[in-house]
Amino acid sequence: MTPRPELTIVMPVRNEGLNLRIMLKILSAVVDVSHEVLVVVDQQDDASVPVVEAISPTYARLAVVHNTHGRGILNALRAGVGAAQGRYILIFAADEVGPVLAIDDMIALMQHGCDFVSCTRYAHGGRRLGGSLVGGLLSRLANWLFCRLSGCRLTDATTGIKMFRPALFETLHLEARPVGWAVAFEMGIKAQLAGLRLGEVPIVSIDRLYGGKSTFALGPWTAEYLRWFVWGLRQSMRLQRNTPREVMVRIPSATAMGGKVRM
Repeated sequence: MTPRPELTIVMPVRNEGLNLRIMLKILSAVVDVSHEVLVVVDQQDDASVPVVEAISPTYARLAVVHNTHGRGILNALRAGVGAAQGRYILIFAADEVGPVLAIDDMIALMQHGCDFVSCTRYAHGGRRLGGSLVGGLLSRLANWLFCRLSGCRLTDATTGIKMFRPALFETLHLEARPVGWAVAFEMGIKAQLAGLRLGEVPIVSIDRLYGGKSTFALGPWTAEYLRWFVWGLRQSMRLQRNTPREVMVRIPSATAMGGKVRM
């Protein structure tokens, strides 16, 4: 029997041929723990499928998962989590290189007892480069305001790079509409409101380093993210006593210890 992998990396994609080819090579070289990569597609003729088929003979655990739940990131995550075998699940985007270097630190926080670990571009040395200027400004502002108004402590709830245990996924009762990565914001909010042990790892995020076109659309994205902002603010005020006041942060380091943890 094949041993259970330590980590499942779930990557929802849509025609990410070039980005996916490069990302899989990087993951294979950088991730030291036993892991599987599940590339989730909506259509069998997605341009990402031939890339996976070409690389899978040389990648120990790499597979395509067909999302049959309906369009959108949330349904893609349902398909990926449902097929996952790993002890931990990492949600990952094929077009972001920087977060690869945070994977070991995220696992370390899970092993320290965290239930939910999120990367951050806006604190502890994290940075965001590239991508839509308007989208970046709105993301930074939304996270800053949400932290200060709600009392929650994740400094970048909107990032799509998150790690958790498989059993946690269904308990969050996710409902985001299929608009961009709004479900990532919903997850960040609900994880905090649930009183989970939270962790953060700073990253340098470089959006779409290898090309391709972003799906960012100002109107629909703003409306859906604002919906969850208002919902989360109301819930945090109602459940203020359950909101966690501390987040375990792991700062990457060049030392032999691999990083340092602080509260």
